[in-house]
Amino acid sequence: MNQNPSSTNKKSYTGLVVFLSILINALVVVLFFLPEYEGETGFDITVLPLLNAVFNSFTFVFLLAALWFILRKNIKLHRRFIFAAFTSTTLFLISYVSYHYLAESTSYGGEGPLKYIYYFILITHIILAAVIVPLALLSLVRGLTMQVEKHRKIARWTMPLWLYVSLTGVLVYILISPYY
Repeated sequence: MNQNPSSTNKKSYTGLVVFLSILINALVVVLFFLPEYEGETGFDITVLPLLNAVFNSFTFVFLLAALWFILRKNIKLHRRFIFAAFTSTTLFLISYVSYHYLAESTSYGGEGPLKYIYYFILITHIILAAVIVPLALLSLVRGLTMQVEKHRKIARWTMPLWLYVSLTGVLVYILISPYY
């Protein structure tokens, strides 16, 4: 039984990536079918959408910094900013899930061309946010396990999509914030 340890690790990480991707995306979908929370929270939950936008802003900046450093072949700082992006994204997810568990969805109240722009941004943001979960996790695993060529191949897709998702998350907040 001559197994290559790195291939065993790749399989276990791939399973983890698939599991986390399904879990995270399923959690977000389930939120839209849950009844509104009726209890008291003890704090003003209307601050959470702003916090979501702040976390998305940090993610965007951290990703730009990570891109800047990898283009300059500074792997150490690239990794640090990728970890920072994952941290701010995780904090966003916690805040997002908390808000959508505690409050009903807010409808966009605008009219005219801005309404169509908002819905285009929102729909592309939602679809790509679901796609970015496995891409970001797989990119992270391949980078950490030093699968450099595989990491580069997927990161070429992951980076621009993740930048788009984090930027449009902020734009969605800006456009819908008057209706909270």
